[in-house]
Amino acid sequence: MSIPSTMRASVLTSHKTIELQEVAVPEPQPGQVLVRVTAVGVCGSDTHFYETGSIGDIVVEGPIVLGHETAGEIVAVGPGVDSSRVGTRVAVEPQTPCRKCDYCKTGRYHLCRDILFYGAWPVDGSFAEYVIVDDDFAHAVPESISDEQAALLEPLSVAVHAARRAGVKAGHKVLITGAGPIGVMNVQVAKALGASEVVISDPIAHRREFALAHGADLALDPTTSGLDDYAEYFDVYIDASGNARAILPAFPAVKRGGTACLVGMGGDELNVPIAMIQHREITLTGTFRYVNTWPTAIALLASGAVDVEGIVTGRYGLEDVEESLMKAKKDPLAIKTMVIPGPQAKR
Repeated sequence: MSIPSTMRASVLTSHKTIELQEVAVPEPQPGQVLVRVTAVGVCGSDTHFYETGSIGDIVVEGPIVLGHETAGEIVAVGPGVDSSRVGTRVAVEPQTPCRKCDYCKTGRYHLCRDILFYGAWPVDGSFAEYVIVDDDFAHAVPESISDEQAALLEPLSVAVHAARRAGVKAGHKVLITGAGPIGVMNVQVAKALGASEVVISDPIAHRREFALAHGADLALDPTTSGLDDYAEYFDVYIDASGNARAILPAFPAVKRGGTACLVGMGGDELNVPIAMIQHREITLTGTFRYVNTWPTAIALLASGAVDVEGIVTGRYGLEDVEESLMKAKKDPLAIKTMVIPGPQAKR
């Protein structure tokens, strides 16, 4: 196919301001491929950058293209990349590690101090028509996986990494707080790994219903029913809310020797029950993105072990990225929003 010299990109130019601009199509360098973007999921971190201009110590210091949950098709390759990759449909793993440090060399490249991440200053993301990707981080997807599903492999990778960090095993009882996209995917990953019971908690009724339809054994409303009946019951607790009001009441429900894994983005600090954690020898950990998860996520989705049907509740074009970023906050029925860079009627 003919590759244009310019493309449309939705650029965060200042606080709460996104402009649709015409910019140059990037050229793949050695070891890179050029991907025509077909679908991009909207993540809470994108919204956070849009609203506040920072996440933790990552501060937006100039114009940037957000977006990192990416699917597309390879349309060109850089020097050293097999030209047969052109035409391959891919899901993008949106991080570029240095590949030289101890973390990279020992398979923990997501902890690389010099890692670059899509849509996190200073690296442009995927709310654009084309993106550059490291060849080995452009993961081929089978035809059975649609473009939107391929974009959802990024949040699914978050869930896979969380389950690994939490040590979910066959027969485990698992508690999850937060029934958004990550929480529901954590439900399904836990089930795929053999969890015998998965309970999820969320104050929003339609999200509880969605979780029940996607594998949860029970969905609790924390505003009317707490966890008093589940004292020392769960082997694993995973938080996908980032909300202290959800996290703190969950600790008493964790078994002695159990694990609590924090995934949701919340405040910079959290008061936790240290005495309980010590006396029960509860392992408290967190997650930072993901590492070596795409092959597993692709297999789970392709096999049907994970079902993402119905998770996308809104679709927008590049001209409506600003609206898409706020959809989940303004619409209580929204679960996941998708940006389609090509011609697309909003729906």
